[in-house]
Amino acid sequence: MVDRAFHRAMLIPAPEAPHRSIGRGALDPPRENLMRVVQTTHMSVQLPLDHLGTLWPEKFRGARVGSLLHPASVSAKLEHASHVLEQHNGDLFRLAALFGPQHGFRGETQDNMVEWKSYQHPRLGIPVYSLYGEHREPTAEMLKGLSVLIVDLQDIGARYYTFIWTMYLCMHACEKAGVAVVVLDRPNPINGITTEGPILDPNYESFVGMHPIPVRHGRTIGELAQQFRDEAFPECQLSILPMKNWQRAMWFDQTGLPWLMPSPNMPTLDTATVYPGMCLLEGTNVSEGRGTTRPFEIFGAPFIETELVCRELNHLKLPGVFFRENYFQPTFHKFAGELCGGAQLHILDREKFQPFLTGVEIIKCIRKNYPEQFQWKQPPYEYEWKKLPIEILIGGPVDSLFAD
Repeated sequence: MVDRAFHRAMLIPAPEAPHRSIGRGALDPPRENLMRVVQTTHMSVQLPLDHLGTLWPEKFRGARVGSLLHPASVSAKLEHASHVLEQHNGDLFRLAALFGPQHGFRGETQDNMVEWKSYQHPRLGIPVYSLYGEHREPTAEMLKGLSVLIVDLQDIGARYYTFIWTMYLCMHACEKAGVAVVVLDRPNPINGITTEGPILDPNYESFVGMHPIPVRHGRTIGELAQQFRDEAFPECQLSILPMKNWQRAMWFDQTGLPWLMPSPNMPTLDTATVYPGMCLLEGTNVSEGRGTTRPFEIFGAPFIETELVCRELNHLKLPGVFFRENYFQPTFHKFAGELCGGAQLHILDREKFQPFLTGVEIIKCIRKNYPEQFQWKQPPYEYEWKKLPIEILIGGPVDSLFAD
């Protein structure tokens, strides 16, 4: 059921149509209801970054601020948030520090578990603190002298995507330090209605899941911040600057906003659409397509027979997807330089497509047909040194989904 009190708190109307379950706690609203929720309109979504002058809280005028940003933190005119903040520096606030999540403030680090170091911003002359390295939570020293931390990150709607957990840890640190948090809301690219996948078991918390939410969570980053404040950080001084014209059933290509890669392996909305399921392959020895131009949309391994796997997967008649035989040679990552057989996912109906279910069925198919070659990836993975990567990705024990 929809948490209507939550939506009221966020001043965003809850969807009128009830959800219907599609298994294991996932929700799949009828397509006709989705179509009714998205009104016929050509009005582009307006981001709070483009309206800071009118939205900035008066109580924080003149405050000394830091800001958590990444390369996709841009305005509707593709101006990076650091430049927008610089324009208001000395007027609305005093910009004193910048922070960056996984893949870097500049987006320069390619793979998981590739850390980056803090540095001084060459133009602004202020520190740029790494929150994916020695520290993933701001230290007291990093927050010293700040009154407000601004968060402006583009999430992609999946629990595994670590930017929301960097925000989570920032809220924790700011609560302890008495620093207010201002979150600039952004669209959930894969709509704000559909949820899918299991809710995280607290025993399997990690940097790809630190709070009980489903895999495909169906919320904006501002709504997640509100949930984290209400359920985990009650003393956090949280303000959320809202979007205008966003509707819950919108996909990103309906917002009128430009798509920028939030991370190096998230090149398109198509990638984000399949990611809540295809990221599960990171927990296996099967390539998820990193090192190609279609990460997460293709998968394979040298031991996979394409015709067999595609025939079996298409026979399942999974909603909204067709598996096309595909061969590829990754330029880096798993099987770099080797010929891999597998498939490309073609999404025929994104409203019906269930990415998490699809990812699970792909793994089951490969395990069944290649029991000797298939392997679960071993730790470490995203700072977890004991549990299997697949377990922290699904948020529970491996046999909860993949019983032998």
